[in-house]
Amino acid sequence: MKPEEIRKLDAYFKRLFQNPRLEVKARPRKEDSAEVYVGDEFLGLVFKDEDDGDYNFSMAILDIDLA
Repeated sequence: MKPEEIRKLDAYFKRLFQNPRLEVKARPRKEDSAEVYVGDEFLGLVFKDEDDGDYNFSMAILDIDLA
């Protein structure tokens, strides 16, 4: 993802979830997605659908995290 897209997504997540600790970061060797964190905690990935320009957020929730 382009740096401009990451900045826009970062602002969107912070505003949507009302949490300034949320951060969208570029992935080291991938250009089709970005990582979403709260502090040091990895939340998930944001992918861009190149066909329609929409973004998809994918978050895995582990069973151990629910305990």
